[in-house]
Amino acid sequence: MKLFIDTSVLLAAAGSENGASRFLFTQATIRGWVLITTHYCLEEAQRNVAKVGRKASTTLIGSLVPKLAFVPTELAFDKVLVFPKAKDRPVLLSALGAESDYLLTLDEGDFQKVIGSHVYGMRVSTPGLFLIAERKAGRI
Repeated sequence: MKLFIDTSVLLAAAGSENGASRFLFTQATIRGWVLITTHYCLEEAQRNVAKVGRKASTTLIGSLVPKLAFVPTELAFDKVLVFPKAKDRPVLLSALGAESDYLLTLDEGDFQKVIGSHVYGMRVSTPGLFLIAERKAGRI
């Protein structure tokens, strides 16, 4: 299963050892999850990582980045897509372009209208809701 990890999930995973976001990284190989993102998301995470803790930068680069596969940042899409936040449009388009099964985000403000739903077949969820769904399906 391909899981697109946005900036907010990268930051949460870097800042907390015990949250759902970090669990994704610790369990990805075991569960067969392919964690993907773009350099666009990583660069945004690097600009903001100091806000989530002293050791977060080291964790981001040393522990999390090696578990990620990088895909190109997409800026255009061949189907109609109305998404109001210009800064988050590349995230959504890149996840779609990579044919992700899920876009995982904690940015409920900007993604509020699509969390819990599908965008052209790709599910959009928080890490916690994704893990609950996986547990209900008996995969965790």
